[in-house]
Amino acid sequence: MSYCTFAPGHPYHGPYHEAEYGFPIRDDNLLFERLALEINQAGLSWLTVLKKRESFRKAFVDFDLDRVARFKSKERERLLQNAEIIRNKLKIDAVIENARRINTLRQTHGSFAEWLDLQHPLEKAEWVKLFKKTFLFTGGEITGEFLISTGYLPGAHDPDCPIYKRVIKQKPPWMRAPKP
Repeated sequence: MSYCTFAPGHPYHGPYHEAEYGFPIRDDNLLFERLALEINQAGLSWLTVLKKRESFRKAFVDFDLDRVARFKSKERERLLQNAEIIRNKLKIDAVIENARRINTLRQTHGSFAEWLDLQHPLEKAEWVKLFKKTFLFTGGEITGEFLISTGYLPGAHDPDCPIYKRVIKQKPPWMRAPKP
């Protein structure tokens, strides 16, 4: 069963499916949030992550890249004690370190979105290799879902899903011709 079949009408999946999933994102903090959520979903259901999303936003200061990149051991310990989020040491460490790595990409490429655009188009396997080399805790599933959910790879919506037409109108990166 596809996401387009069961998400509509669901209190958590429905709004995400209708307003976010597959739509292109240009804001670096929102891209970072999506990557952090995908990392935290590993081994769990997406519903668990969606239910904890607001708690994640509070815990990671609205996914402000600059602030999260400055987190030290005090903030890390605070996150590990926060029962409102997923308290996995590897995932928390990956989110903090990935904020630092994204900030480095921003310094060299102007933005995380620009760095992603520079890589386009890649096949999923190539994206996975690149993400594994660039970030922590980013295997095939995490990388694939991050890229599908942010419009860098196709597949978020069934072609007959009414949301598909809305996504297409925004010309997600997977639809764009490669830069010369």
